[in-house]
Amino acid sequence: MHLPPRVLTVAGSDSGGGAGIQADLKTMLALGTHGMSVLTAVTAQNSLGVQGAWELPAEAVRAQFRSVVDDIGVQAVKTGMLSSAALVETVAELLAGVRAPVVVDPVGVSKHGDALLAPTALDAVRGALLPTATVATPNLDEVAQLTGVRVEKEADMRRAAAAILEFGPRWALIKGGHLAAGHGERAVDLLTDGTEEHWLRAPRHDNRHTHGTGCTLASALAAQLAKGDTVPQAAAAAKEYVTGALAAGFRLGAGIGPVDHGWRWRGAH
Repeated sequence: MHLPPRVLTVAGSDSGGGAGIQADLKTMLALGTHGMSVLTAVTAQNSLGVQGAWELPAEAVRAQFRSVVDDIGVQAVKTGMLSSAALVETVAELLAGVRAPVVVDPVGVSKHGDALLAPTALDAVRGALLPTATVATPNLDEVAQLTGVRVEKEADMRRAAAAILEFGPRWALIKGGHLAAGHGERAVDLLTDGTEEHWLRAPRHDNRHTHGTGCTLASALAAQLAKGDTVPQAAAAAKEYVTGALAAGFRLGAGIGPVDHGWRWRGAH
């Protein structure tokens, strides 16, 4: 019997299904892996924003993690919304004992501008969580939040990556999707370990339905690492998957709709 690679997401729930745990599990399935989850928070969330968030106790997070890792095992782990210093420190401590690659998405703010990380948790992200990462995947707002580096143009992304790498991840994937760009330009990300540099470019799609982009990219990266890809291979494959999902993003509710995690099989019919 073929056993698919096992990938664990440690993140919050998005009741609207576009981001968080829901996006992670859809992505993992779409890319041929078995997704598992450790829930860190429950949100009341839809296309208009986050109406409420309830953090789980650290012992609940620890118990879920041990339950999965000790029995089933993991080939990669992805972290998302951790919300508080206590949860960040708990998860960092758990990750320190895992040999599998770890993708850290340092989620700070939702697509709607809702804060998903307490300001008091930033030091724990810098000092405890980022050092556990095989790859850290901050967007430009998260780079500014964590390092103070503001990226105004493509050339600034090297400085941003260097600042993130100072905190100890092996690789930084700086997501340039928020760079001001006109229609028809290309969305660029920079992947680097401080020595190697990979610029990942893809068409920028004129589609406002982009909810869950960051979660989806980090999960795709983790899925590809679980399948045995190198970090540069995994990043390129994840970028291709997310670009297709963005292009196929659809309206849901009255606000910002999600990317389409099933774009490949939907397009095949």
